[in-house]
Amino acid sequence: MPADEQTAYPSVWARPQRRRREQPTLSREQIVAEAIRLLDADGVDALSMRKLGARLNAGATSMYSHVTNKDELIELVVDEVYGEIEVPAADESPQWREAMEQVAHSLRATILRHPWLASLLGGAGTAYLGPNMMRLSDEILGVLESAGFELDEGDVVGTTVFAFVVGMATSEAAWLTSLARSGQGEQEWLDRIWPAAEAAVQSFPRLKRQYAGIRNPDAQTARSTKFDQGLSAVLDGLAARRSATS
Repeated sequence: MPADEQTAYPSVWARPQRRRREQPTLSREQIVAEAIRLLDADGVDALSMRKLGARLNAGATSMYSHVTNKDELIELVVDEVYGEIEVPAADESPQWREAMEQVAHSLRATILRHPWLASLLGGAGTAYLGPNMMRLSDEILGVLESAGFELDEGDVVGTTVFAFVVGMATSEAAWLTSLARSGQGEQEWLDRIWPAAEAAVQSFPRLKRQYAGIRNPDAQTARSTKFDQGLSAVLDGLAARRSATS
């Protein structure tokens, strides 16, 4: 594809698909699925068009007929993974708060299954135009609309919950990625570092009391509890905001 044609469209979702007389040896779905396998196995630093082509045993023509550059590939893999996030059906969903709790936990689980996702979101361009992201956004608005929210109000709720989950899960994903590289288990690492952490907080009275209250914590439970508490605080704020404006 000529350079000017590659740069004419700001997103893979904006670029029209070219018709080909011959059936390509690879589909876009195959390319995206293999890219996700590569990312899950080796992380974001391993992702390149060259490496992906080698894994697919594919030439440039087969690859670039679907994806012209790495930026487009990132948009595609991000949207594909967003397809894993579950939203209760609007006509069968519980109260809006419980529905958003389900969405939040599904989003967190998706990011932790694919830790590389968090580091790609900032470079995902116009990923919001992807079909899975569109479906997700529309279904969330449907749940909130059925609970009595106007569309603009529902957008505030959905955006706020997403921002919280992505922020929390990004830190978790980075932590778990570092652990995987170290070859240590999460509880093993925490048990080894805990004496040093307790020693470090001795000059800080509030931290000292806090650490004393959570001595010998279960690492996974502690992460989940902190997430649940933060999510409850966010939803409390959104509920209070709704009560104040209704």
